[in-house]
Formats: sequence, structure tokens, C-alpha cells
Amino acid sequence: METMTAMEEKLHTARTLVGRLRGAAAAHDWSATADAVAEIRLATKSDPEIRAPLADAGAVPFLAAQLTSSSAATVDAAAALLNISISAREQLMSTPGLLDALTAALRSDSGAAHHAAATVHSLLCAEPHRAVVGARRPLLAALVALVSAAPTTRAVKDALKALFGVALHPPNRAVLVALGVVRPLFALVMVDGRAGVVEDATAVVAQVAGCAESLDAFRWINGIRILLDLLEPDAANTPRTRENAAAALLNLVVAGGDDAVAEVVAVGGAEDAVREFAEEATVSPRGKAKAEALLRALEEGGAAARRRDNNHRLADFLNGLVLSDPYISSPASASTHG
Repeated sequence: METMTAMEEKLHTARTLVGRLRGAAAAHDWSATADAVAEIRLATKSDPEIRAPLADAGAVPFLAAQLTSSSAATVDAAAALLNISISAREQLMSTPGLLDALTAALRSDSGAAHHAAATVHSLLCAEPHRAVVGARRPLLAALVALVSAAPTTRAVKDALKALFGVALHPPNRAVLVALGVVRPLFALVMVDGRAGVVEDATAVVAQVAGCAESLDAFRWINGIRILLDLLEPDAANTPRTRENAAAALLNLVVAGGDDAVAEVVAVGGAEDAVREFAEEATVSPRGKAKAEALLRALEEGGAAARRRDNNHRLADFLNGLVLSDPYISSPASASTHG
């Protein structure tokens, strides 16, 4: 008898694990089901090479089914799906009902929410998935609700990473604004002191700002003033947070046109704050480029307003800025969520 190859052994083990789960689920033996799910979770954590074979063996539908139940296996199932998603994103996305199951987990109080949010983020690492996920408004609403609830640092950070991935697809940004994402994002920026949360929140703000619908939402919560304050060197902000704030303002004026530029210019000291940030020696080259592009837009906006033909001259300038400045399409915050 020939000895099995290492991959054949992995697939055999995967089929055995899935077979136990299938049998326990068919027998409605919830204790055995929970044990089988826990075993799969442990396998996906300790052996990355078994993740894809588990997906090939049919583990995903059975694990997803646990997310919509109230069983004790929900957390283990969510964690196992997260691990499997790293190696088998396409198998997860092609599983009927998976996104609905993740939505249910995001809304649950079982402790599975942060695993579900991290799984969504993992799926969004594949660019073609962003439009598909963005079309699921209940899922997006669940992510927004998770950020609003701010239950644990891990859950909030995972939800922010998922929202960032969603917002990388431009058509999704207006949907997020309509779902009310702007207010909880700025709430995190203003009052949350947890490590990394403010950086991640401003990264999402920078992406969401890149749609025309964001201007009204920012206006209602004085968002432009908040972003300008974040540029200040003595505001106890990290370099990444300050750079994200500059990116958000730049994306806002590019997407919002002359109205957005006028809103920023109307804030006292706006141009001085941006200029000082751009001239700081410690600011990264990317941060400087964003600030300089923003400053040019503000200066052009002010000059166009004085010429009273800003509808055309400023629009032409902003269109040229998008075409000529690669940093606008490459937000600094992208490096926050590798």
C-alpha cells in the first residue's frame, strides 16, 4: 500500500472532522456538535494547511449554520470560519447563506461578533468581494451597530477594519453614510482612548469622506472642525491619526467640490492649520503630499470665490487634482489595515 502524501493526509483528516460534525448535526446531538466544532476550530488554529482542505471537505455550510443558532458552538464556529477564510475566501463567498449567517453573528451577544467582523474583513481583502458585501445592507448596518455599541476593543477594531474594507469600494461609501456611520465614527474619535481605535476610526472616516453625500453628514456633527483640530501637533494624536485627518479633508473636498471647499475655508484658521501640518519636518512624505494637495485646493477655492466663477474654475482644478495626484487614490489609511 502506498503511503499517503502530506496533502492526502490533510484531506483525510479534514473529511474525518467534517464527518463528525455532519453526523452530530444530523443526530441533533448539540453536545457532540459543539465538540466537533471546537475540534475544527483548534485544527484551523494550529494547522494552517488544513484550512483549505476543510473547506473542500464541506465544513463551511455546517459552521455557518451554527452562527444562526443559539448553540454553545457559535463562538467556535465563527472563529473557525475566520481561520478558514484566510486560505479559502472563494469557498466562503460561494457558500449560500454565509453572509446572512455572518450578519446574524454580528448582531448576537454570544461573543462571536468580533470573529464575524474579522471574517468580513478577511473576505474584503479580495477586491471583487467588496461590491458583493456592499450590496448587503443588513450586514453593513450590523457593522455600523457594532461600532456604535463599542462593546470591546477587539470587536470595535475588527468592525472598523471591516468597514474600511467596505469603503474601499467607492459606491459603498454613500450607503455607509445613509446607514449613519459618520456619527459613531466621530464619537470614537472624540471620546475613545483605546489604543489604535482612534487611528482605525479616522482611517474609515478618510474613506467615507470620499463621496459627495458625506458633506452633509460631516456638517451636522462639526466634522470638519474636528478633523482640522486633529492636525494640531499638540492634540495628543498619533502621526497616523493626523495623516488620516488630512486624507479625510482632502477626500472631502475632492468629492464635495466647491461646496466642500467653501465649508473648510469657512472654518477659522483652516488654511493655516493645513499649511503648518504640511511644513512640519516630522510629517511623512505621504502626509505632506496630502496636506499640500489640500492646501492647493483651499487656496484655489478662496481665489475662485473671489473671482466669483468658482463653479467652473474650482471644478476644473479639483478634477485635475484627482488625475495628477496619486496620493488621492492611495489613502494613507490603507496601510493601517494590511
